[in-house]
Parts: sequence; structure tokens; C-alpha cells
Amino acid sequence: MKKPKEKSMLAFVVGDCKDEDSNNIKDENDNVITNGKVMRVPIPKVMKEYALIRVLYAGVCNTDLEILKGYMGFQGVLGHEFVGVVESLHTDDPNLRSKFLSKRVCGDINLACGGNKNSHQNNNTDNSHDTNNNQHVHCPTCTNHNSHHPNLARNHCPFRTVLGILNHDGTMANYLTLPIRNLHLVPDNVSDQDAVFAEPLAAAYRILEQNLIHIHNNGNYHNHDNTTNHHDHEYDNKKSTMDKVAILGDGKLGLMIAEVIGRYYTAHIHSQQQSQQSQTHTYNNNNKPILFGKHPHKMNLVQNSGVQCHPVTTCQLSQTNTDQASPQHADQYDVVIDATGNPHGLSLAASLCKPMGTLVLKSTCAVSQADGGFNAAPFVIKELNVVGSRCGPIDKALNLISKNQDSISVSKYVTQIFTLDKAQEALHFAAQRSTMKVLIDCST
Repeated sequence: MKKPKEKSMLAFVVGDCKDEDSNNIKDENDNVITNGKVMRVPIPKVMKEYALIRVLYAGVCNTDLEILKGYMGFQGVLGHEFVGVVESLHTDDPNLRSKFLSKRVCGDINLACGGNKNSHQNNNTDNSHDTNNNQHVHCPTCTNHNSHHPNLARNHCPFRTVLGILNHDGTMANYLTLPIRNLHLVPDNVSDQDAVFAEPLAAAYRILEQNLIHIHNNGNYHNHDNTTNHHDHEYDNKKSTMDKVAILGDGKLGLMIAEVIGRYYTAHIHSQQQSQQSQTHTYNNNNKPILFGKHPHKMNLVQNSGVQCHPVTTCQLSQTNTDQASPQHADQYDVVIDATGNPHGLSLAASLCKPMGTLVLKSTCAVSQADGGFNAAPFVIKELNVVGSRCGPIDKALNLISKNQDSISVSKYVTQIFTLDKAQEALHFAAQRSTMKVLIDCST
């Protein structure tokens, strides 16, 4: 008796695709990035407490381009930014079915094991990467509650897989699977194209979630991470200031950070001042966050976000010494966020930062010997707090878009939309320096 044919879907697969149907993806200088191709693969099976999601749109991220160059050694379906509709759920909980079935969702990209590595699904196309599926391993990161770091399991489970990045097929396909606990409903007033930006906006929001930017009242500071709630502060009718913040880099991530940090400034300081209408409460406007970038047309996209925008040359020492800050900007910022994507940006960020200030690393760039190696001296001498920052809260990112429909429309960053069968062209186009954001329509 013939075995029934497996249902298949279209997907862009990276890895061992070296047959005659595979084509090279190249960057703007015509350098080959990797082999990959659009192909038909089986629709993923839905494990217990997982959902099958029909993908509407997938976003192309710089991380995807790095994976095409070999980052993480990933093989499988590419992509981690998406919005989709829940087609089915493998659960006995009627409340979950009622909440999610046939609803639009975005999802956390990190798949934590939930306390037991043995229960963790490995859902790659070839299903061959996890060699210890039958070995029970206790995970203290997921089982031990940590009040100081409540999101430790979300980002740092040692047995996690990551959507389209590590041992779990991604978003550039007709369908994907995720644990139900990873799903977040998309508000009705958020468009599909705006919803795709939930993941990069969440990565920007992570800076606030980590309480890295402080509001100061009368010499004291208060940490807050909710940009939509204006009632968190208890003002004492003294001068109120926010940490002086500089954002380096006007690429996609730098602009997302500007969208988030600018609105944090506006919501917690500027709007509060207007609502208080108090003569005794003053605000230091000099602490408005600054975005330093290279491209005026890109910085214009965040002109309504609440940040100042200046050419990066205004904070650099000279045209020949771009790694050091000018006298007007050196040692002036409490928090400097590096989103440049290159090691030279890290040196400039350290130069801008005050002694004992905070340097937030959003760039994942390696410093090679050709770049002169890594100079740790400025970080040690100035006793800087260097903090890495990665995945953030998807729900708060969606809420930010939903609550700011009049002022934020992240779909303005979309340069072009490709259909899934043209995913190869989409990735090639995304690798061009002039491109902002590329989306892939996976619904056709």
C-alpha cells in the first residue's frame, strides 16, 4: 500500500543547497554570501502545546544576512520576524483555543525548554540537530524563579532553540510552529505590515526593560519600562531630568531604538510637564535623546519620535579621527547605545560616554586583528558599565504601535515587498546598503 503523500509548503531554505537549482545570493559588491533556495518542504508537525501558524508576512533582518554568511551555522528555513494567523493548536485547554485559534499573532523567537530539555521540540526541516532528545536534563534557568531577572528564561535558557536562527525552522515559509506560550495577539488596529516590526521594536524596548535609562527627581532616579503609562512618577516639584542618551547608528535597529526611546522621553517627561501645568516643576530640555547618523533621509523618518537627530560628524573629533568624540560631546552622555554594526562605533560610543556611564551594545560585530584588535583601555579607565541587550517584550512592542497610531507607522520603513517565491531576490535586495526594510509576502 502506498504511503500517503506528505503535505508540503513553500520555504526559503539555507544550508546544504548545492544542487543545480540553488543560486548564490550576493551583496551590493557582488560578493557571494551563500547558497540557498526556495523549495517545497513538509509542513511542520504540531507538537503538544504548540501552534501551527500560517505566515502572512516575514521581515528580512540583518541577522538573516549574517546567517547567510555562516553565522550560527544554521541550516533550515530562514527568518524570525513575522505576523501570521493561528491555523491549529495542539492543546487540551479550551481557553487557549478560544484565545488564539484563527487570530493574528506575533511570537517570541526564543523557545525555552520550560524546565525540561526532554520536552523541547526540535523542529528543523531535517530534524537531526538534537542528539540528546531522549536524555532528561533539568533546566534551573527555566524552573527557578528569579525576581531580579524575570525574563531570564525567555532570553537565556541554555537549551533554547531560536526561530530561524538555532535549530528551529523560521518564518520565510507558508507555515511555522511555535509554543503557544510564545504567542502574542496582534491588536485589531495594527496592520499586518506594522505587526511585522514587533520583533525589532521589542529588541529596542529591551533597553527599557533592562532599566538602563533613568528618570531623576531631586537627585534620585526612578526606573520605568512602560512608555504608555504616564502615572508611574511621584514628582516632588523639583527639577526632573532623564539620563542624557545618545544613539549611534541610523540603520534599521538604530531607528527602532529612536522610536522607542524618543517616546519614552515624551511620555514620561514632556507630556507629564504639560499635564502638570505647574510653575514649580521644571524640566531640563537639554536631555532630549540624540540620534547620531549618516543619512538625513533615514533620520527624517524618526523626526516625530521625540529624539533630536544630528549628523554623526558633529560628535566626531575629525574626518580622520572618527573613533573619538569631539570636545563638545566627549564624556557627556549617561547612556550611549551602539547600533552601528561595526567595531569603530564601539570606540566612539566609549568616547561619548561619561565616566561610570552605561554603554549598551546592540551591535553584534567581531573585532578582527585587521581592525587593530580590541582596545579595552577606555572601558577600564572610565569604569564604564557595558551591557549587552538583545530580545525584548513582543507584547509591549505591539502595544506601543497600537497606542501611537497617530504618530508611529513603522511600515514607512518598508522599501519593497516580495512574494515568497521571490525570496532569493528579496534577500539580495536587502543586502544593498540603500535598502531600509524588505518584507516577504508568504500568503501567496
